[in-house]
Amino acid sequence: MIDDRLPAAVEARGVRFVYPDGHVALDGVDLTITAGERVALLGPNGAGKTTLMLHLNGVLRATSGEVRINGTQIGKKTLRQVRRQVGLVFQDPDDQLFMPTLAEDVAFGPANFGVAGAELTRRVADALATVGMADQAERSPHHLSGGQRRRGALATVLACRPDILVLDEPSANLDPVARRELAETLLGIETTMLVVTHDLPYAAQLCDRAIIVDAGRVVVDGPIHQVLADETTLSAHRLELPWGFDARAMSADRAGRGRPTGRQ
Repeated sequence: MIDDRLPAAVEARGVRFVYPDGHVALDGVDLTITAGERVALLGPNGAGKTTLMLHLNGVLRATSGEVRINGTQIGKKTLRQVRRQVGLVFQDPDDQLFMPTLAEDVAFGPANFGVAGAELTRRVADALATVGMADQAERSPHHLSGGQRRRGALATVLACRPDILVLDEPSANLDPVARRELAETLLGIETTMLVVTHDLPYAAQLCDRAIIVDAGRVVVDGPIHQVLADETTLSAHRLELPWGFDARAMSADRAGRGRPTGRQ
């Protein structure tokens, strides 16, 4: 449930970021995400999506402007606090799976935040159960399938119990069954969620709101079924739905079910 009494889960104001080579990746981004929302961040390659994502827990710091998480401005003194609250799930599971067993990988994050003993054991068990991987706890991540590895990487973040979950291209390189399994897992997680993706049907399945970023600016922000139904706007920002995908039918289905399904 969305609670309007709480501070915004994510608030960006005038965020500008310039890489050392002079490339302006973000050019005055204003963005507010309310606690409990599920938001898709869309845009063409080079639009600034990943750069913006990396600002949300201080991996990158704005050249100018500010980012606030649950009302706390990100800065040197607040980085540890913010990183407890914002969990990033990267596109490549190798960025998050590097220990001898999956259970050790899942334990690594919360242990780094000072969790130990029975509480750490509980968090590992809960996270693995949430992603349907409890029976794989003692296996090497290198012996898991692509879909299992993606869900394992998600578990490493869930074990830290973040308030905000940020996923970078979660459906990339997954086969249809693995896509479905991951979507079912994510739909069962009750937390603020930002999904950075090119996969428009997957975004529609997971999210209620869509934001399009292009050339480092927010250019569209609205209900996802309305955004995806606007073919002219999608085309203007080099986005395209797959053949046969009916955004209007999706809208009707969403109204009946309470969540978008992205069915074709």
